[in-house]
Amino acid sequence: MTPTATAPVLFISHGAPTFAVEPGVLGPMLRSLGTRLPELKAVLVVSPHWQTRDVTVMTTALPATVHDFGGFPSELYALRYPAAGQPELAKEAARLLDAAGCAAHCDERRGLDHGAWVPLMHLLPEAKVPVFQVSMPHNLTTQHALELGRALAPLRSQGVLLVASGSLTHNLYDYRQSGAPTASYAEEFAAWVRTAVLTKGARQLLDYRAQAPHAQRAHPSEEHFLPLLVAMGAVNDADAVTVLQGGITHGALSMESYAWGA
Repeated sequence: MTPTATAPVLFISHGAPTFAVEPGVLGPMLRSLGTRLPELKAVLVVSPHWQTRDVTVMTTALPATVHDFGGFPSELYALRYPAAGQPELAKEAARLLDAAGCAAHCDERRGLDHGAWVPLMHLLPEAKVPVFQVSMPHNLTTQHALELGRALAPLRSQGVLLVASGSLTHNLYDYRQSGAPTASYAEEFAAWVRTAVLTKGARQLLDYRAQAPHAQRAHPSEEHFLPLLVAMGAVNDADAVTVLQGGITHGALSMESYAWGA
């Protein structure tokens, strides 16, 4: 990896926990992208699988791998992602959030949930870069998600890769076995989002629930979409965006992802 002044921002669709062992189309793309990243001091992950009353920053020195799911193949529960934490940069993230008017708490025991370690197993499989997380408040809105990304953006100049981990579509009622036919609504919703991202249409994304086709079906609840707004808040006008066309798995889970400044 070669040094650069500013670390990229990624939105990664992590889909189901089985993505850890079923790389599909997106896994190899992430692995290739990981080899081209600049020298990093840490990875900051915002994941829908850590929601709290108030924003909380993980300052754990040696975070455990949390298997926060049930009913999946036993091989998933044996997986570990042994990255160290980065308490100093995590505390800097808390300071930035406080300065932005978003009072942040610190948690020195929190481990890495699967929204963090599953995509990182493909992106940075050697787990040599320290990782910490910032939680999503339960009452997070699209506007507040954008502001959360803006508050964290200065960390990029310190060599911190911002990973917003979610899913471009996430309706588990429509979850099917691998190889199931693709739901057309998932394709139409993903295409609308792609156009908004490529045209830097943050305003449209803020109001996606009213403007995007099939938004309610694509996201019966919003937590897996909101990380995309966090990512959009952390990018600037100079960041070129790359679309990682990860396809659709399990019938309705779009794995499409985005990389800015990479």
